[in-house]
Amino acid sequence: MAFDYKNFKKTRSGKNETSEWAGWKWVKFSVATICYLAFLYWVESWWGLIVVPFIYDAYISKKIKWTWWKELESDMARTIMSWVDAIVFALVAVYFVNNFFFQNYQIPSSSLEKTLMTGDFLLVSKMSYGPRIPQTPLTMPLTQHTMPLINCKSYIEWPQWEYRRVKGFGKVEYGDIVVFNYPAGDTVAVGYNGDYYSLCYQEGCIAVNAQGYQVPLMETLPASEQNALFNQIYNIGKQVVANKTNIYGSVTSRPADRRENYVKRCVGLPGQTFEMKDKVIYIDGEQQETPQQVQFNYKVYTRNSQILSDEMCEELNISDEDRDKILDHNSGIPLTRMAAEKLRANKAFCDSVVEVKDGYWGNLYPLNHQYGWTRDNYGPIWIPAKGQSIELTLDNIAIYERPIRVYENNSLEVKDGAIYINGEPTSTYTFKMDYYWMMGDNRHNSPDSRYWGFVPEDHVVGKPLFIWLSLITDRYGKSHGVRWSRLFTWVDNIQ
Repeated sequence: MAFDYKNFKKTRSGKNETSEWAGWKWVKFSVATICYLAFLYWVESWWGLIVVPFIYDAYISKKIKWTWWKELESDMARTIMSWVDAIVFALVAVYFVNNFFFQNYQIPSSSLEKTLMTGDFLLVSKMSYGPRIPQTPLTMPLTQHTMPLINCKSYIEWPQWEYRRVKGFGKVEYGDIVVFNYPAGDTVAVGYNGDYYSLCYQEGCIAVNAQGYQVPLMETLPASEQNALFNQIYNIGKQVVANKTNIYGSVTSRPADRRENYVKRCVGLPGQTFEMKDKVIYIDGEQQETPQQVQFNYKVYTRNSQILSDEMCEELNISDEDRDKILDHNSGIPLTRMAAEKLRANKAFCDSVVEVKDGYWGNLYPLNHQYGWTRDNYGPIWIPAKGQSIELTLDNIAIYERPIRVYENNSLEVKDGAIYINGEPTSTYTFKMDYYWMMGDNRHNSPDSRYWGFVPEDHVVGKPLFIWLSLITDRYGKSHGVRWSRLFTWVDNIQ
């Protein structure tokens, strides 16, 4: 006869423990409830009180049969349901942890080398700057915007909650490495791996030129004519992209928290004026120190077209994906200034090492105006701050149009030389959010704020804490081992 543990429980002394066991249930219920109420207080959302009766039932009343499947007669059914129960619990736990505490992030590109390298896996803290209350709450855990394999949306757009961030340990500071949602990812062509807006301008220019119209040099036009011409080119390109679904795929929009995750270094804070002069950053007119890990492109001229050996690449800390660029005399190879000096000193291998001179490089922000800026000489540009106002003119509206229209949900129109916001003529605007300027440490190989502008505070995800895994990855994404020396390295120590 089997022992009936359910109806009879004894202590080691043999005494009935029914009353003591009931008291222990109340202890567990009290601890669980206090922890849950503390969480609700932290996130400032008392709607969660509706869950308290369910916590009471789980520990005390047990009216709901949470594990009803254990009473099924079929062994197979019980086994299947046990796995389903475990998976559901794991997904809920992961969803909770990812939203409010920690998230994994993998470095996909070399934009932050040599600080963070392709193949680094980071533990990102949501609590450093305060976690966001989910803006798109109905989403599949462990996905950003697309379900793997079936390639459909991993989230439901309704409901959409207003942006709100709970209190964290601090705020974004100058020099912080920050994970954030890609600002220009509000609209994407799902079959195109690049900026949708740049693509529209590109296709628009091609279509206009094909019609026999020569697009004039934008910098020769006054601001009002630039605005009109850029709008015309963009609208034409937008229609072309929409019609080329066989090439670019369908065009879709994404909520702020479902956009791609990027990681860059903050080099400009709300209310500051950012400027780059000859590769050096100035904040409010004061020169900033350039970190040792920062890279620029160099043209390397070797004797007899020699290729860097594995030993030299390791000594100079040149990654696998960069080493084959040694003979690229067009864009050059990314090097720290220390590595460039070491190469210059190696006269047996190297004839000369020349830093790539500045010039216009790609589509710089703002896309709908030409200021004559380059990737090494950019700005000055004022970074919007919450509660601060700016005078709007035809000369600066291109810079602030996107924050006003896209991030802060206003209608904006330039008509007859006047600026209209929400249908009203205006000459000033007061910003509702803080904004940041983000750049990579691989300065000539980094898609960053120079190309897509400001990062709004509601796009900030968190701060990387440490590297928990680092894989040696080539430019094709293939791994060739582990960088053991980088494991459990604190990101703040890699400066």
